[in-house]
Amino acid sequence: MSALETTTCKATRWPGVIRAYATHLPVTAETPVVTLHEGNTPLIRVDNFVRAIEGDFELYLKYEGLNPTGSFKDRGMTLAVSKAKERGASAVICASTGNTSASAAAYASRAGMKCVVILPNGKIAMGKLAQALMYGATTIAIEGNFDDALRIVRELGETGKVEVVNSINPVRIEGQKTAAFEICDVLGRAPDFHFLPVGNAGNITAYWKGFREYQAVGKADRLPRMFGYQAAGAAPIVDGHPIADPQTIATAIRIGNPASWQSALAAAAESQGHIGKVTDEEILHAHRLIARSDGVFVEPACAAPLAGLIRCVRDRLIPKGSVITATMTGHGLKDPDTAIQSAGVQPLVVRPNTAAVMEVIGL
Repeated sequence: MSALETTTCKATRWPGVIRAYATHLPVTAETPVVTLHEGNTPLIRVDNFVRAIEGDFELYLKYEGLNPTGSFKDRGMTLAVSKAKERGASAVICASTGNTSASAAAYASRAGMKCVVILPNGKIAMGKLAQALMYGATTIAIEGNFDDALRIVRELGETGKVEVVNSINPVRIEGQKTAAFEICDVLGRAPDFHFLPVGNAGNITAYWKGFREYQAVGKADRLPRMFGYQAAGAAPIVDGHPIADPQTIATAIRIGNPASWQSALAAAAESQGHIGKVTDEEILHAHRLIARSDGVFVEPACAAPLAGLIRCVRDRLIPKGSVITATMTGHGLKDPDTAIQSAGVQPLVVRPNTAAVMEVIGL
């Protein structure tokens, strides 16, 4: 027997989160399932990162960047668009800092529906903007921030002419909670702690709902403590008041008045958890470290909870032997410009011969 264990893999097709978890979701046999086979994302153990920050626990990253449009938003969007189609809607609309727009546009395209996305002009990562445009969404940039965009979307939703697919739509939360189910299914238990970034606060709300529901039906043996992190320049929940002009390098969480503010506070309180804030410098440090220690490339917002975990290790808040999971919300290619700037190095340009290359690499 080899030192490496071997497993037999069955060629089963993952059906997407609605069909996989239908008994836990607000769907019926009549619901038209609009899916790109989202979900079933890997849970990656990152021991090198843990050693680098001098931790003594198990850390697993829920790598949502491997969803069809590269972010966790696909989990909620498959359900939001499916239910919109079931109700006979012909168009969906969303406000976005990027990932929601990409997901809404893709799933609307899949459903044969019109999609309108409203974005803060100049405040969206290029990878995300490219997606919205390529999927064919009517893309409108406003001279304002995300909160202005969401206000407009809410007002348009009240006309009854479009279906809002932001996380103010409760079925979005229902879809997103499936990530908590998958974590428990893979680990065979719930984690002791779950870390995640907090922007509009729908995800911390959804994960907490998912963990509680799985425990209630006997599929999880415990409830994790929920630890969410905002960027210091966009931390309305931590600071206790809306931020008129939120600022952070982590564009996905650059939100000054979260739609799920109260439910996020409830998740932290009920789980005996915590919502904190970290600086952009801490975010960029964690962003580089997780890529270089374990080969996991994520969008900057994902590094907020990792920076928060580094603080927790420093402050000795994590018991030895804990099992920790953390949500990595989106793929690093969502924001290549920030990654290139953050890397701190540039390609080395040499003459086109082997000797020149050998000189650079020290051979």
